[in-house]
Amino acid sequence: MTPSPHEDAVTPREEAAPPREDTVTPREDAAPPRPREALVELLRPEGCALLTVECQRGVVGPDSALPELAAVAQESGALGRVAQLVAAAHDTGVQVLHAVAERRADGRGASRNAPLFRAVERLPVRQLTGSAAVEIAEPVPVAPEDLVVRRLHGLSPIAGTEVDALLRNLGRRTLVITGVSANVAIPAAVFDAVNLGYAAVVPEDAIAGVPASYTPAMVRHTLALVAAVTTADEVATCWRRTAVTPSRSSFPAP
Repeated sequence: MTPSPHEDAVTPREEAAPPREDTVTPREDAAPPRPREALVELLRPEGCALLTVECQRGVVGPDSALPELAAVAQESGALGRVAQLVAAAHDTGVQVLHAVAERRADGRGASRNAPLFRAVERLPVRQLTGSAAVEIAEPVPVAPEDLVVRRLHGLSPIAGTEVDALLRNLGRRTLVITGVSANVAIPAAVFDAVNLGYAAVVPEDAIAGVPASYTPAMVRHTLALVAAVTTADEVATCWRRTAVTPSRSSFPAP
């Protein structure tokens, strides 16, 4: 039997009532839906972390090495929704981790065992350690309490990095995964998170890939089989419903 596109550990959304004849869409005049209760529990701020993947200037910024991907991330609104989620995480005590892909100027330690890695070496914009290309791109905010995890090799922001150890030390068991790209790094992160025992949550409107039509197909046929698929608004609503964290001013200075 073919699995449902959104079949996951979270209970499915209630079916909408049949559309009225005088409406264009079934929910045109409906109130915003309440978040699913199982998702509310899964996303409790004290046990949850938000991971932004390669939301860096050299990838999704105006001077991107991958202009087609940067354009899709901007035009789809995915990058803006990542920024909104980061701001909501800051307000509700959800730990934020920014995963950055970079390389040394001499390329030492960089992966070369796949065509993608060799193509990256020829790009005009290089993700060099310490350069503007590896700074977090606007409009994504970065707070003192955020953790920035940088990798010099591989495809995943989790495998071979500090992410797993940091999450365990922080007691976080749910990981919300956002950013780019839906082609490679996002599915790699989801699979790694699930294999390590985390509950993965994917706001489908806060990830992007190329072509733009590929992202919904990846979500429907692959990510929905292993992660809870939702939206950025639903994630933020869940955080705000259960947040008990004091204001950001209470966080200690780095």
